[in-house]
Order: sequence, then structure tokens, then C-alpha cells
Amino acid sequence: MTIRPMTEQDWPEVWPFFDEIVQAGETYAYPLDLTSEQARQLWTMSPPGQTVVLEDDGVVLGSATMGPNRPGRGRHVGTASFMVAPAARGLGVGRRLGEYVVQWHRDQGYRAIQFNAVVETNAAAVRLWTSLGFEIIGTVPEAFDSREHGLVGLHVMYLRVC
Repeated sequence: MTIRPMTEQDWPEVWPFFDEIVQAGETYAYPLDLTSEQARQLWTMSPPGQTVVLEDDGVVLGSATMGPNRPGRGRHVGTASFMVAPAARGLGVGRRLGEYVVQWHRDQGYRAIQFNAVVETNAAAVRLWTSLGFEIIGTVPEAFDSREHGLVGLHVMYLRVC
């Protein structure tokens, strides 16, 4: 498995699983009617951020975006988002991307990483992030409308990286 910066040529491989994950209604609060181009603009980070893909044998299995959580005086704390192709779940793609993102933030001189909105019913993500050292520092009750569970909380998760 290789992690590398995402190129424009990668988007046609990312878009199908991006759309499938958004349409599932369990992990992202993106609008359901996004076009491919609108989704690409939302997902792709410009410097000082970065968007990467994880590929195996030339097939894109996941993607992550990372960069400052807030501009200006908040730019020392980073954030990230992750998507793993449903067919690649359980293969370690999320963990590899998570480890990459943590190291990327360290290498870029960030002091911490803050995830603003981890859906509390997304047990796999919560388990992964806590195993990488993230703490749940708060939960916003009923902040996400899960297709399966109704109104559920969004965790704010934090990791000091320096």
C-alpha cells in the first residue's frame, strides 16, 4: 500500500466511494445532491493542507484530507477527514491513513489535531482514533442526523502531536 498526494486523475476513483459514503448517511454531513465537481472541491485541500490517496496495485482504496483546523491564530491545530472505499474496509486502510496524517501534522509543526465531528455511532472510527491516542473531549448532542440511528452526537476528538 502506498500513500501519495492525490492528483486530478485520481478523482474518478475517489468519487464513487465518496458518493457512496455520503449517500449512506452515517458519517458525513455533506449535502446528498453534490455533483462530482462540488464534491471534489469540498474534499481537495490546497496548501498549506494536503489531500492524499492510499493505493494498492494501482487501485485507490482510500483518501484523506488534512490541514489547519482554523485559519490565522488557530492554524497551529490541524484537522483531517478520511474516506475508505467500502470494499477496502478491514484491510488497514484507515489505520495507515490515520498514521500518515498524525505524522504529517508532526512534520508540518502543528501542535495538535482536532477532529470536529466524529459521529458517535461510527464505532470503527472512534475505536481507530482512540487507538492512535485521540481523546474525546466533548460530544455535541443530537448534532448529526444518522440515516439509521436518527439524531446522534458528534464527538470532538483531540491529539497533541508535539
